[in-house]
Amino acid sequence: MTIDAHQHFWNYQPRRDTWITEDMSLLRRDFFPEDLSPILKKNKIEGCVAVQADQSEKETDFLIRCANQHSFIKGIIGWTDFQSPGVQARLEYYYQFQEIKGFRHMLQSESDEFMMDQNFMNGIQYLEQYNFTYDIVIHAEQLAATLAFVKKFPNQSFVIDHLAKPHIRQQQLKSWKQDLQQIAMHENVYCKVSGLTTEADWKNWKVTDFKPYLETVLEAFGPKRLMYGSDWPVCLLAAEYEDQLAIVKQFIEPLSPSEKKLIMGDNAVRFYHL
Repeated sequence: MTIDAHQHFWNYQPRRDTWITEDMSLLRRDFFPEDLSPILKKNKIEGCVAVQADQSEKETDFLIRCANQHSFIKGIIGWTDFQSPGVQARLEYYYQFQEIKGFRHMLQSESDEFMMDQNFMNGIQYLEQYNFTYDIVIHAEQLAATLAFVKKFPNQSFVIDHLAKPHIRQQQLKSWKQDLQQIAMHENVYCKVSGLTTEADWKNWKVTDFKPYLETVLEAFGPKRLMYGSDWPVCLLAAEYEDQLAIVKQFIEPLSPSEKKLIMGDNAVRFYHL
């Protein structure tokens, strides 16, 4: 099955969605499953994983409803408060919904200390009990802190979103590469080949801009721990769906058919239990 392992839906609300700044104004509208469905069909993508874009349980409930109404949404990544003393009860509650495969928090907006906060780690420890995954969305500068974090949970399934957002526009590679290679040594950590174009020059990116970053993640994680994701509709800031998909497909073309299938869907199916 071909899977887009990372995309979002939202009913745009200006007061809530303050992260959509003026330079991202084309995202200041609704994006619903009905908008994505024809795009996936056109590109022969059979299913997707919908990821939270707002930090509230209302968002989780919204994504559950989306998945209930649209069979191409094979799983969702929700949000709940992992610092809350009641987090285990919330995970117990959400365990009844087969649509929920894991959770995410906007760690990219937090300090390095947040991940090592004892309350947060107390919450994360319960994920394994319910077979939930955890998406890690961070900036490149947070990789060192993330390494210390994942070392605490050797049996928890983690996935790094968007290659940990390297500075592609500035072509900064060295420290990101070193840190990512360290994290990749932990076999419970996967990586999403997603969000490439929005880390590059939105107007003037070239396919060659992405090659050293893609080579790094392929070497570090191997075909068995990479999964394709579009980051739609955020990707539209810099590329049409077809354009960002073409970057990944072109890069993996030299791989074997079975390796390409892993990256384009099989790994997501296995990781998220789709």
